[in-house]
Amino acid sequence: MSKKTLIEEVTANGHENIKAIHTTTLEITKEKTLSRRGDCIIAVGADKALNDLSDDFKESLRKPNARIILTIEADGIKEQINACGSLNLILTHQSDMVVRKSSYVDDRTLAVNADKAACDLQRDLVGKLKNPHQKARITVRVTF
Repeated sequence: MSKKTLIEEVTANGHENIKAIHTTTLEITKEKTLSRRGDCIIAVGADKALNDLSDDFKESLRKPNARIILTIEADGIKEQINACGSLNLILTHQSDMVVRKSSYVDDRTLAVNADKAACDLQRDLVGKLKNPHQKARITVRVTF
């Protein structure tokens, strides 16, 4: 049986308060501002949150064999995060997308059992994302 792949593209911005030091999660948010406490956030001002994803895409994330590849690109630097979908994904949050190393699911969770969190990202990429004028392109690819 052949595998099927669906893709969603998200555009977001950097922010001077991005630290990307959280050890178990990473987050992309539609919020434009970021306090110094948001240590899992890697991009702000996103043009999509979980509730903006297509119904077909959300359904594919809930397949038992769903594999997710998140690619973050800023100023020529690319990072790939591999994760899994889950039957329990809710996918309704109005402003956030969170990728988790654990299997915990809430309404902000995009993917679980990821191989990287915010702290694992290349520091040169994080440096680019600290620039408020930096655009980031996030590609979420699900194969099932």
